[in-house]
Amino acid sequence: MSSYKMIIAGHERELPLCAVSDTLDIAAFVMFGDVEITEDCAKELLKKCPEHDVVVTAEAKGIPLCYEMARQGCRDYVIARKSVKVYVQNPISVDVRSITTASEQKLYIPGDKAERIKGRRVLIVDDVISTGASLSALEELVVAAGGNIVGKAAVLAEGEAADREDIIYLEKLPLFPKK
Repeated sequence: MSSYKMIIAGHERELPLCAVSDTLDIAAFVMFGDVEITEDCAKELLKKCPEHDVVVTAEAKGIPLCYEMARQGCRDYVIARKSVKVYVQNPISVDVRSITTASEQKLYIPGDKAERIKGRRVLIVDDVISTGASLSALEELVVAAGGNIVGKAAVLAEGEAADREDIIYLEKLPLFPKK
């Protein structure tokens, strides 16, 4: 398998290249199990992000970053779920389709978590921003919950996302067109 080597928050990582279509590969960045990179990415992103009261991300790959940014900073976070569990009451939801997901999904924020967002300064975070579909869905959820989005951040901005002026990120991640 091919890979792409890069430095992220001062750490060298080798990212496997994965096909997302017949014409495109992406470098897969997964923070799960990498405590060192999670802690240091959170620390570096917090230096760049505006003041906030709560951090919000989508299940699942953004969870370690979201937790660690909340732990090092505002001490509060909310996870948008991909399914409704029995303990989730009065959820708000939006549809989303990301580059790494085969079909359309929904994201949900439970009613009690939505109340924690209402009227507060919200920082939306994710591991990688690529097409922006997941980010847009999170923005819709936060607005529906009555939150005030003060920033959108990711460890990596992939492809054209790196040209966006509305996101904060640590490193650019190229796309890998197939020849």
